[in-house]
Amino acid sequence: MVGLVAGTLLSLAVLMGMYGIHVLQNAEGLSGGDPAFAAGLKITQLLTTIFTFIAPPILLAMTEKISVGQFYQFKKPKASLLLLVLLIMICSMPAMEWLALANQKMKLPDFLEPVENWMKEKEESAMKMTFLLLRIRHLGDFLVNIFIIALLPGVAEELLFRGAVQRSFYRMYQNPHVAIWLSAFIFSAIHVQFFGFFPRLVLGAAFGYIYLWTGSLWYAMFAHFLNNAYAVCQAWYMQLHHIPLEQSDNSSFFPWYGCVISLLLSIFLFRYLKYKTTAHNGKQLD
Repeated sequence: MVGLVAGTLLSLAVLMGMYGIHVLQNAEGLSGGDPAFAAGLKITQLLTTIFTFIAPPILLAMTEKISVGQFYQFKKPKASLLLLVLLIMICSMPAMEWLALANQKMKLPDFLEPVENWMKEKEESAMKMTFLLLRIRHLGDFLVNIFIIALLPGVAEELLFRGAVQRSFYRMYQNPHVAIWLSAFIFSAIHVQFFGFFPRLVLGAAFGYIYLWTGSLWYAMFAHFLNNAYAVCQAWYMQLHHIPLEQSDNSSFFPWYGCVISLLLSIFLFRYLKYKTTAHNGKQLD
């Protein structure tokens, strides 16, 4: 929370420096996807990510008087396991897309209609912000987005949620599955995007098991990066072909049987990853 407040205050200072003090009176423009604020929003994304997700786990390691690399087990990754993680992420895409579409069709009971309307407002606001950040005019924008949206969150969020939070829950409950799913729940909830909650929950758990079985945070970071980079590349492709970004959330690119095959392949590959890394089971959370 301290990191979030510090990052937000510094971001406001940067925005005032870029656009003047009157920017504080234009909260709707900042949150509504106004292209005039695109550069500033990318800088604030950078700052809040550093202060909210990177600084706290580094401080946690310092309290243990252990180097960050040793504390979070940044073991040298193996090419064969990186390839396996890549295959898992590719094969799981159709199944994850189906889950995302099913989550977007979520309907609450009538007596919770005010809550559902509030959730939809938050979702629309978040999507406007996301579409603005994903807007790409040239190669430079694409490379910036790969860094801001894919690489930085992939490193920072895994450092916090899998490295620090999952580790802390394991110390509390001595159960890796409880630690993984509690961390995944917080990881999904903190994004405050309710109509994408379940696919993000499953992704968080997947990253957690990758960390558990491989014993190295690099593989979870790599998987997270691949997931986000796919969204950036998809957005660039759609803009190159003049397809509205809004259409990416309304339909599936894969037939139903493709989603079934995707699910079966993903389960097989996860089991194979566990088999390949049996010697490392549980060590990274001690």
